Amino acid sequence: MAGPRLPLLAWRNLWRNSRRTAITLFSIAFGVLLATISTGIGDSSYSEMIDYASRLGGGHVVIQHADYADHPSLKSTVRADPQTLAELRERDDVRAVSVRITGGVMLATSANNVGAGVLAMDPALEDETTLGLVEHLVEGEMFATADDPGIILGAKLAENLDVELGKKVVYTVTGKDGEITSGLARVSGILRTGAPEVDSATCLLPIGSLRQTLGYDADEATQIAVFLDSHRQAHAVAAALTGQVELGEQAVALPWDQALPDLAGFITMKETGNMVLQGIITVLIAAGIFNTLFVSVMERLREFGILAAIGFSSLQLFVLIIWESLWVALCGLAAGVVLTAWPYWKLSTEGMDYSAILGEGGAQVSGVTMDPILYVELYPPHALVIAGAIIAATLLAGIYPALRAGRVEPVKVIRIV
Repeated sequence: MAGPRLPLLAWRNLWRNSRRTAITLFSIAFGVLLATISTGIGDSSYSEMIDYASRLGGGHVVIQHADYADHPSLKSTVRADPQTLAELRERDDVRAVSVRITGGVMLATSANNVGAGVLAMDPALEDETTLGLVEHLVEGEMFATADDPGIILGAKLAENLDVELGKKVVYTVTGKDGEITSGLARVSGILRTGAPEVDSATCLLPIGSLRQTLGYDADEATQIAVFLDSHRQAHAVAAALTGQVELGEQAVALPWDQALPDLAGFITMKETGNMVLQGIITVLIAAGIFNTLFVSVMERLREFGILAAIGFSSLQLFVLIIWESLWVALCGLAAGVVLTAWPYWKLSTEGMDYSAILGEGGAQVSGVTMDPILYVELYPPHALVIAGAIIAATLLAGIYPALRAGRVEPVKVIRIV
C-alpha cells in the first residue's frame, strides 16, 4: 500500500531539511556547469581543429594510394575519373569532393633555394569550405583555371625566396617515372595564416600545371578529398566508400584520424584528460550526496524504526532512500541546466579570447592552428553521458544509506530520543 506513495514520501522527506538539500543541489548544479563547459570547450575545439585540418589536406575522408600514408610519394597515385567523382558527389552524406596532388617540392629563385610542401588543386572545385588556405590569401589572386601559370606562396616562404607578386619561381619535383623534372611559375598570390609552420613551408599550384610537369594523366592525383557535414561521420562513410565506390585496386578510403594520426593522438590525449576531470567532478558530487543522505538517515533512525513497526518492509525502506537519491539527482540536474544556460549561451556565441596566452596566430598542433577564441559546443551524446553519470553516481551514493535504513531494528531505534 505504501509502495506507490514512496516517491511522494521521498520528495517530502527531501525538503524537511531544505538548507542541507539546497546545498547538495547547488553542488550538483555546479558540477553540471563545470562538466558541461569543459566538455563543450573540448568538443568545439576538437571539431574546429579536425575541420581545419581536413581543409588543409585530404578532407574528412581521404582516398589515396594504399602505400601513400607510410611512404608519401608523388608516384603513389589514384584515379580521379569523372564517374568516381560523380558517384561520390551523389551521396547524401558527402558535402563536397576535391581532387589534389600533395608532396614535396624544391623552389628556386635567383636569390635562394627552399624546400616546401606543395598542394595542387583545381580552383573550380575549391573554396574556403574545402581549402582553408583560400581565406588566408592576403595578396594577389587565386588561380583562374587548373592550368594557370601561377604559384601561391606562404608569406615567410616568399620572404625566404626574396620574391614578390609577378616574379618567377622554378619548382623541381620527382616525376612519375622517377626522373627529376622542373616547372616555371609566376607568383600570383601570397598566403599569411599566422602559423609559422604553414607560412614558411607551403605553396599552392594549379593541378593541371603540376600534372603536366609530373607526367600524370588527366585524371591522376595523390588524393581525393571528401568533405562531410560532420567529421563524426568519417568512419561510417569511409567504410561505405570502400564497399560501394570503385576506387581502384591500390586505393583506400581513410577517415581523418587515420590520415592524421598525430592530430588524432593529441585529441585522444586531451579527451582522456577531460574524462579524468569528469571523473573527479563525479566523485566529488557523489561524496557530497553520500554525506547528505547518510547524515539524513542517521538522524531519522527512530522514524525508520516506527515505519518498520507499522509494516514497512526492509525493501520499502531501502527503496524510499533510493527514491530520495533519485530526486536529488533530478533536481540537481534541473538546477544545473538553469545555472549553466546563460554561461553556455555566452560562451557559445562570443567565446573566450585566449589570444593573450596563445598569441595572435593561436597554438599549432601537428601544423593545425587553434583559434585563440575558444567556443563551447557540446556534442548531444556527451550531454547524455554527463546526465547519466550524475544520476548513476547519485544512486550509487545512496546505496549504503539505503541499506542502513533497511536494516533498522524497531525495538532498538524507537527508544532513541
